[in-house]
Amino acid sequence: MELQLSGGSPWGFTLRGGLEYHEPLIITKVEEGSGAALGRVQIGDQIVSVNSVLLSGYRLEAICLVKSSHKTLSLGIKR
Repeated sequence: MELQLSGGSPWGFTLRGGLEYHEPLIITKVEEGSGAALGRVQIGDQIVSVNSVLLSGYRLEAICLVKSSHKTLSLGIKR
């Protein structure tokens, strides 16, 4: 599933896990009224791609891609 977020950063979600921790990349917090909340991001969603770039699973990689997004952000997620 692809979710489209708009409005720019901060996007309003917290990401946990990654290959560094031997865990999937999971959304652990979504701030009310944020771009993430308006884009229907949910706690427990697993992020598999950012802006159509498939992730290798590292948290730092995902964070860098998210931070490089200015006005829009596309998240590929698994529920």
